[in-house]
Amino acid sequence: MDDGIVTPRVCSVARTLEVIGEKWSLLALREVFFGVRRFDAIQRNTGAPRDILSVRLRKLVAEGLLERRQYQERPARFEYRLTPAGRELQPVLLTLMQWGDRHLAHGAPPTTFRHRCGADLEPVLTCQACGEPVRSREVSVASGADAVGDGERGRGSPAGAWPVA
Repeated sequence: MDDGIVTPRVCSVARTLEVIGEKWSLLALREVFFGVRRFDAIQRNTGAPRDILSVRLRKLVAEGLLERRQYQERPARFEYRLTPAGRELQPVLLTLMQWGDRHLAHGAPPTTFRHRCGADLEPVLTCQACGEPVRSREVSVASGADAVGDGERGRGSPAGAWPVA
């Protein structure tokens, strides 16, 4: 019997978006990755309204992505630093930037990064086991509810494969 209740897929992407899936949160993280640590500079560089930025930074601290450190006593002033969990988001921000550069930039990218080898950075997701680049058609769901399927082959996934249009 269909009672009209929709149960969303349990997913790490959805849980992650609960923490960082809002524009001002991602832009605040971008600034801290760039070495900008003080509220006023983060606010200026993102254009975020002060009250909203304050809430987003508090959430990022509460979720363990940033830590707040006092750098001045009178008046009390604080800066934001990445935690190890926050630093793990660097590849996410780099690939988001790369996608935006490819699909949304008009002309040259506004920011580029250089790897220590001297080349401009082009982030590539690779398999840790074999070192090969990850391609959508070569990935399948190996565990979790979607690996087994629920009568819809993993809610839309053909036999557990990562669907590609």
